[in-house]
Amino acid sequence: MHKFTKEMVDDYADKLLIGLTAEENKMVLDEMEIIEATMDKINNIPNISQVKPMTHCLDDFEVELREDIAEESCAITDILQNCDDYEDREIVVPKVVNTNDVHE
Repeated sequence: MHKFTKEMVDDYADKLLIGLTAEENKMVLDEMEIIEATMDKINNIPNISQVKPMTHCLDDFEVELREDIAEESCAITDILQNCDDYEDREIVVPKVVNTNDVHE
């Protein structure tokens, strides 16, 4: 595995359209060093390739699914009575996106 460099982090940040300050770049590099060191420790565990992969951390983990039974749901008119504003069968909500701020 090759080591992450400042240039690599800057290149990835540019590709992701996020600008990183020098301090943020150093923080990412420091975190990558910790991750790389941890991966090296895992890779150096004797006979690691012979360990059977786990699907869950508990050996006795069992899932019991409930029976899927279709049930009658609430009437739409009853549900819409709880709404402040609705039109036909749709709930009217406040606009949360300002399309004037979208950049091309």
